[in-house]
Amino acid sequence: MDPHPSAADERSPLAEPPSHPQRLVYLGTPSMAVAPLRALHAAGHDIALVVSRPDARRGRGATRTPSPVKAAALELGLQVTDQIDDALEVGADLGVVVAYGRIIGRAVLERLPMINLHFSLLPRWRGAAPVERAIMAGDERTGVGVMAVEEGLDTGGVFAEAEVEIGSDTTATELREELVTVGAELLVGTLAAGIGSPRPQEGDTTYAEKLTTAELEIDWTRSAIEIHRLIRVGGAWTTFRGKRFKIWRAELVTGPDHHGEVEPDGRATIDIVPEPGALDADRVGTGSGALRLLEVQPDGKARQAASAWRNGARPDADDRFGS
Repeated sequence: MDPHPSAADERSPLAEPPSHPQRLVYLGTPSMAVAPLRALHAAGHDIALVVSRPDARRGRGATRTPSPVKAAALELGLQVTDQIDDALEVGADLGVVVAYGRIIGRAVLERLPMINLHFSLLPRWRGAAPVERAIMAGDERTGVGVMAVEEGLDTGGVFAEAEVEIGSDTTATELREELVTVGAELLVGTLAAGIGSPRPQEGDTTYAEKLTTAELEIDWTRSAIEIHRLIRVGGAWTTFRGKRFKIWRAELVTGPDHHGEVEPDGRATIDIVPEPGALDADRVGTGSGALRLLEVQPDGKARQAASAWRNGARPDADDRFGS
């Protein structure tokens, strides 16, 4: 037996496989944190309290809407609060954090050990937007991990991990759904086995800051591959005839160089790739290669097939995206 137990072992009886369901506090806010909450509840854990953000005001009226996690907790008959200090008053063994979205201070962590379900393979993509940043960087794999919560930003040791591949057309929404499913199973399994001692994070650290609206604007001088990744993240936008224009789905037009292309079925063509931002039928030129638009959203309108938009807008040779 290790004569120098870890801090997690000293503070929590959960280092060994539990003989009974744990008494937990669950901290989470968005929809991606709902499935892990439901999984813990279904596994028989005693969820003494759920901590989520305060209800948000929607629209111009006084109506307030609960977070997705709060709504799910109330449906399950669980007690909910927006005050994190309440987590110290329910006699919990452990706090479980999933996309809570707020800093947890030292005073709470010193009295209640916590684990976090994080959606990357740490230390790559610490921070708020690991799914989006992994896609934008062209990562071929990512994952989900159960880690110890420390004061630092996702610096704690890792108890368990599971890898997930990122397909060349996988969107952030699709990847997030897969990670949530895998993560919920990993979380329940880790608690059932006893969390044990975490291993230190190893490798180069990268940070996943939340994406800004400005970052989601398409720069048509960049390569088709880079723009395609941005579109897969969701919310990518440009302008068309002076109005904002979102592109929700597109596909790469493969080819040997900027001046010719090869269709997906292997047929060679002699078509010239349009200039960056220029349209040629269903294709848009970029700094290197072209994209075929599949689903778009003109300003003030619903998402629609790109073919339907073209039939209505009838873009001409002088039209350009980004202008």
